[in-house]
Amino acid sequence: MIRFFTVLLVTVFSLSFSQVRWMSLDEAATAQQQHPKKILINFFADWCAPCKLMDQSTFSHPKIAQYINENYYPVKFDAEGGDTVHIFGRTFENSGISAGSKRKPLHDFSKFMNVNSIPSLVFLDEKSVPITIVQGYLSAKELDPYLKIISSNNYKKFRSREEWENYQRKMKSDIKE
Repeated sequence: MIRFFTVLLVTVFSLSFSQVRWMSLDEAATAQQQHPKKILINFFADWCAPCKLMDQSTFSHPKIAQYINENYYPVKFDAEGGDTVHIFGRTFENSGISAGSKRKPLHDFSKFMNVNSIPSLVFLDEKSVPITIVQGYLSAKELDPYLKIISSNNYKKFRSREEWENYQRKMKSDIKE
């Protein structure tokens, strides 16, 4: 019985460290002013099955969660939500929400960040300047190289979109799935 509780405790303890510590956009912007670090914004929607799958598998992968928590301010943003956001000296709302409507339009901040599909990940540098957007479902193995090349600033070595896209096709991860 003691062995069972020990295993259970170790499992729960390890799982608590394999979760991304999501912040609001306002929290990340404030933290970034005090200690500059890149921001990773995860644009999602409640109805989005690939978003839920990324939460369950990609973002809960221990290596991915740890890397994100150490190298980024991670933000989870409802791409169709009704929150008012203050960033870049501007205010963003979901101006298209109407009472009684079942379908929610994209939030103005989602549009501003060029999010056209969900899920989408937007990477911002230490001054909140957009670096790139990655759209669609990504497994832990697929996300891993993006996290590393962007956090290390190696993405800056590419002189053209073509170089970047060629590199993306060849990216490899050390994560085994």
